[in-house]
Amino acid sequence: MRAPLIEVSGLRKCYGDVKAVDGVSFEVFDGEIFGMVGPNGAGKTTTIECVEGLRPADAGDLRVLGLNPRRDGYALRERIGVQLQQSALPDRIKVREALDMFASFYPRKIDLAPLLTRLGIEEKRNAYFSKLSGGQKQRLFIALALANDPEIVFFDELTTGLDPQARRATWDFVRDIRGRGKTVVLTTHFMEEAERLCDRVAILDHGRLIALETPENLVRGLGAEHRVVFTADPSLDPVPLRALPGVRRVESSGERTIVYGESDQLVVDVVTFLSARRIKFRDLRTEQANLEDVFLAMTGREMRD
Repeated sequence: MRAPLIEVSGLRKCYGDVKAVDGVSFEVFDGEIFGMVGPNGAGKTTTIECVEGLRPADAGDLRVLGLNPRRDGYALRERIGVQLQQSALPDRIKVREALDMFASFYPRKIDLAPLLTRLGIEEKRNAYFSKLSGGQKQRLFIALALANDPEIVFFDELTTGLDPQARRATWDFVRDIRGRGKTVVLTTHFMEEAERLCDRVAILDHGRLIALETPENLVRGLGAEHRVVFTADPSLDPVPLRALPGVRRVESSGERTIVYGESDQLVVDVVTFLSARRIKFRDLRTEQANLEDVFLAMTGREMRD
């Protein structure tokens, strides 16, 4: 079995009366992409910052690459890379100057030119930080996190603010990082990102770890229904649809109808029902449960500050 590179046991962190992290325990294994998700204020960033040694824990045992993040902070930071949720550089620093400065902090470093090319910002080497777009700044911070050829890379809200194209390209880059033998730990608000990238996902809520599994097992454990969504005349009576085998409930709003059920034949039964009654429908599609369904089922749907 792979060795755990990160071991967290009973981690606690309070701010006054607020329990930001309340007894969280988990392990991260060599070579995996480990994701952490949760509502705003769930404790994700605080947990990661304690693991990185950037914030002192109030209680609990933490080991990262065999080191104590607080006691062995300098030694640990030479072996990890960190991209923070909130990062900034002076407006008048150039990209190459920032890279040279960060590389000078470490005894071990990599050739950054191929990395900049892979990230699509090589032509911005002589540009001022203030002249970069939001996506280019984010990619620069990724490059800075990898300047010391780290064994573990931490990404906090990696793709926030990126357009869909840049987000997908960043996902490919994260997979490439893992393919080069690195271990990746990331926090994200994007459930699709966690589902597509992560080998295992930890769900935090109110400072507690409420689930930790592979995305596939989390979805399977939810036992969620299949969904058939279609558009039809708003006069459609949904009541007969509820009598179909395996149907749990039917929701209608204007022309849009959603049929929820457990049967693998749900879509066939719905189409047969509509066709037999000569009901015209369009835009019919099926939807499967995903990590977002798991997340909402476990943490609720109310807005969080």
